[in-house]
Amino acid sequence: MSQNLVEKIAQKFALDVPDNHKVKSGEFITISPAYVMTHDNTGAVIPKFKSIGATKFANPRQVVFTLDHNIQDKSEKNLAKYQKIENFAKEMGNDFYPAGRGIGHQIMVEEGYAFPGAMVVASDSHSNMYGGIGALGTPIVRTDAAAIWATGKTWQQIPPVAKVTLKGNLQKGVTGKDVIIALCGYFNNDEVLNCAIEFAGDGLANLSIDQRLTIANMTTEWGALVGLFPTDKVTIDWLYKRAEFIERRGLQGVPSDADGAGKHPRLNKERIAKLEENLAALQPDADAFYAKELTIDLSSIEPYVAGPNGVKVAAPVSKLKEEKIKINKAYLVSCVNSRVEDIADAAAVVKGKKIADGVKFYIAAASNEVQAESEKRGDWQALIDAGAIPLPPGCGPCIGLGTGLLEDGEIGISATNRNFKGRMGSPDALAYLASPAVVAASAISGYIDFDWNEKKSIIGEIAENKNAQTSNAKVEIIDGFPTKLSGELIFCNRDNINTDGIYPGKYTYIDDFTPEDQAKVVMENYDPEFKEIVKEGDVLVSGFNFGTGSSREQAATALKYRGVKAVIAGSFSATYMRNAINNGFLTIASPESVKALRDKFDGDDLTIRAGISAEIDFKNSVIKFDEEEYPISPVGKIAQELILTEGLENWVKEQLK
Repeated sequence: MSQNLVEKIAQKFALDVPDNHKVKSGEFITISPAYVMTHDNTGAVIPKFKSIGATKFANPRQVVFTLDHNIQDKSEKNLAKYQKIENFAKEMGNDFYPAGRGIGHQIMVEEGYAFPGAMVVASDSHSNMYGGIGALGTPIVRTDAAAIWATGKTWQQIPPVAKVTLKGNLQKGVTGKDVIIALCGYFNNDEVLNCAIEFAGDGLANLSIDQRLTIANMTTEWGALVGLFPTDKVTIDWLYKRAEFIERRGLQGVPSDADGAGKHPRLNKERIAKLEENLAALQPDADAFYAKELTIDLSSIEPYVAGPNGVKVAAPVSKLKEEKIKINKAYLVSCVNSRVEDIADAAAVVKGKKIADGVKFYIAAASNEVQAESEKRGDWQALIDAGAIPLPPGCGPCIGLGTGLLEDGEIGISATNRNFKGRMGSPDALAYLASPAVVAASAISGYIDFDWNEKKSIIGEIAENKNAQTSNAKVEIIDGFPTKLSGELIFCNRDNINTDGIYPGKYTYIDDFTPEDQAKVVMENYDPEFKEIVKEGDVLVSGFNFGTGSSREQAATALKYRGVKAVIAGSFSATYMRNAINNGFLTIASPESVKALRDKFDGDDLTIRAGISAEIDFKNSVIKFDEEEYPISPVGKIAQELILTEGLENWVKEQLK
């Protein structure tokens, strides 16, 4: 069976895969990623790690700490937190980067942790960014991070993979940021929700690594779990230049020792040459399957602006500049757009000019190395001379921390990756997203502006594919896990049932709320009658994107405590599914069975007791009811183990024994 690139890399880092078995989308696998990064949230992972009885890291070289989110906070409390994290790193022997070195994702690229063909995870949603350098980067939750620290491994369900073909060339003045804003705004109906994305096409050759990192980073906002670029000549050339820079710089600041020969442990010419010799292994098979295929013509994209207060509403700058939307603040900060090329683009716009009266323009480099290079080129000083306000290399206002936040009634334009309501300050402010050049031009004009008048219409298309490749392999059932599960179907025939509907937010932070309390309020906001209709032992079936919304794990545990055996849905929010499995609660994707029930029940009732007994056959990966069979996502060995042990923390304890 053929594999796409996501499946190939996942296979490389999967454990306990039977001989001659090729992993595919939908499968649950145990993974041992090359690296796991945590940042300021390391402080929250440490107690999780200790609570499971762990005392040392399975592989200290696998673990990276970076301090980057709240580095402007010099309070005694935050400094003590940072010192605690640093002391813990020294005790455990893992790699540590202090506040001021830069944003964690940028460090992971600069220091070669994110390397082509590697699987690298982080407890941060923008770990998609590693795909810009050809690494399979994807986010995990904090419990996963603790599990990897303790055992070197966790679990993953390989997502469906979408191919995005970039055709043609960008016009001068259009950047990677414009590409991803255009993609988010044009394909804005969850076309790639919870997918892994592989980029392809002749347009790749003219996209720099900085632009690729930007696009990969914001596939998160597009709804994807991965944004993966292929490894090509552009990648190899960047790696060699980076290795040469490190040779000149020396190994100062590299926490893990070199191999004794004075070489960087990850970015050295020998390793890059070996990669270059084996590039064929980092290409998808010619007949690889993609659940969806999207195409966009790069030449049809003009500079775009997203917002206000939303990423999937985008407008060309040629339109918005006519509206003279006054701004109060502008930002060139964050992991998505504060690299050398970005700062150079902004500097070229402001050189010899001054920031408009009444506007504050905040700048922060993605790392101290980026800032040093930009200073060397004169770009940093050009921004300062124009009136920009420098901040240290870190996240800062992108996540609503430190100096320069949006205040009530203000309007900001930012080269960050998110502009959700209230994220960058007051919920009564408006935030727009744009490229560094557009942000800089707007800061000069005092309103959203850019020197661009040629109006374009995006040319793009999408196709969905049905997989003709099917595997007849039976799922191995471990001791203690049932080969089959039966229950009566209870049908909640709605898409996008969110975590507030499943478990109301007002209960989330009641610390003494018992499992019995959770069971009593489950689905309360979705349907107050649900608790009277559902019975212990039922199997809940719902629509697509079940569990969207916040990351509260009670939205999974409340159904479990109510006695629901499993949830079957057309698809799940990735975070919901992860929280469910991590708490020993079974979630199963089966779009065909959902569609069959919709054909049978076409009413407006929120909750329907179907009167149908269903049998889930785990060995053959099907659900049977009404004398029909419908495929389900295979429940692999690791998912079975997590269900049997009642969740990831207990699983880790078993591993440590």
